[in-house]
Amino acid sequence: MTSRGTKYWNSGSIPLIAPEILGNIIAEVADLGIVISSEGHVLSVLVNPLYDSFKSFERFENRDIRTILTTESIPKFESRLAAFLREDENVKPVELNHASATGRWEFPIRYSFHSIGPDGAILMLGRDLRPVAEMQQQLVQAQIALEQDYETQREHDTRFRVLMENTTDAMVFVSAHSGLITEANHIAANLLESNRDSLVGRHFADSFAVRKAGDLVADMTTQAIAETDTPVTATLRKSGVDLLMTPTLFRAAGERVLLCRIAPKDEAAVRPDDLSANLRGLYKSSTDAIVFTTDDGTIMSANDGFLNLIDIAHDISVRGNNLANYLQRGTVDVKVMAENAARNGKMRFYATRVAGDYGSPRAVDISVSQIMAGKTPLLAYVIRENTGSDTAREATGATAEDTMQSVKELVGQATLRDIVAETTNVVEKMCIETAVALTMNNRVAAAEMLGLSRQSLYVKLRKFNLLSRDGTAGE
Repeated sequence: MTSRGTKYWNSGSIPLIAPEILGNIIAEVADLGIVISSEGHVLSVLVNPLYDSFKSFERFENRDIRTILTTESIPKFESRLAAFLREDENVKPVELNHASATGRWEFPIRYSFHSIGPDGAILMLGRDLRPVAEMQQQLVQAQIALEQDYETQREHDTRFRVLMENTTDAMVFVSAHSGLITEANHIAANLLESNRDSLVGRHFADSFAVRKAGDLVADMTTQAIAETDTPVTATLRKSGVDLLMTPTLFRAAGERVLLCRIAPKDEAAVRPDDLSANLRGLYKSSTDAIVFTTDDGTIMSANDGFLNLIDIAHDISVRGNNLANYLQRGTVDVKVMAENAARNGKMRFYATRVAGDYGSPRAVDISVSQIMAGKTPLLAYVIRENTGSDTAREATGATAEDTMQSVKELVGQATLRDIVAETTNVVEKMCIETAVALTMNNRVAAAEMLGLSRQSLYVKLRKFNLLSRDGTAGE
């Protein structure tokens, strides 16, 4: 209190205040007022009328204040009370938590200590800290949410950069408004005859021989809005190489952005060791038919060689159909090849016939391999029209040569009729064994492959004593 303030209070200009009026003033000034003795015994409780939640404190009069404090608040109260009783000059307010005996509610309150009479009574003026605690909790939650957003953004940024650097295409992000490059991968930087660090932030048209910088970006924006597959052609300023740019327009954070996929116009610019480009060229230009299907035979893609083989104009007509629709034995052929490829990873040779809706059947040799597209197994078929001689030799192999040698040895020892009958039996047995082996002992499929009924196949299996052979046609 300043000397001027002391004179003012001592001047007698402030009249004495009645106890009930003083209590009302204290209740209005503070959120909660508690009068205690020097031992901590509650003498009176003054509650601000605006705080109905503090009304329950009134029933704690004539009790020890320690009974309504939480366990961790009792030592703080005793320490601050002892300092106040010692008349320490710097007794700071203390934050105490009140709790009921059942612990159903808890109030954080900041108290200041004041002497109010010669009898040693102490007035504790309390300020409710719940709004502050709620605000602090909101700030903590906001900080946690902000950190989570930052972490998510960093994760997405990392994924984006890994994707950009591992894609085989040259990709550039260009602002449709300013024409500046906002992001590019190293493949695009190499095509644009620059490095990535100097490319980002530079005007996209600066790398090309154009009259106006805005014309190129405007052309790409128009092309992207039209949603056509026709790329925009531009010539590099330094080397004069023509590049094809396929733009995609999208909006991010209120700004329109162009995603440009860049490729050289001259195919000779592609590296000779680019395996993907070489395989695409082989797929398009191969005289052999190449078909990719799912494991159940559904066609995913087919090259021109296959379309020529079945006399179909466009691959849209076959995509989604089953390969069995174009094979002589239908699902039997597909099932045999798919099962062998699934078991061994590939099937080197399979002879059948292929026909479209209008053409006549053609004899073909098929090789099939199982490949993995991620975790999905696919089947790749290579189909070649055969002339007959090589196919027969591959199919029969050493067995056919042994059979012909045996036939020659019978000449002079048996009649022609017996020789023909014996040869027929040998060829028939060899065909049955081959069909059963190809179908992995699936007798229904083997019968369809041989053009026999199932009963006829069983008869011939018994005739040649093949029913008891393990791994061939055994029961």
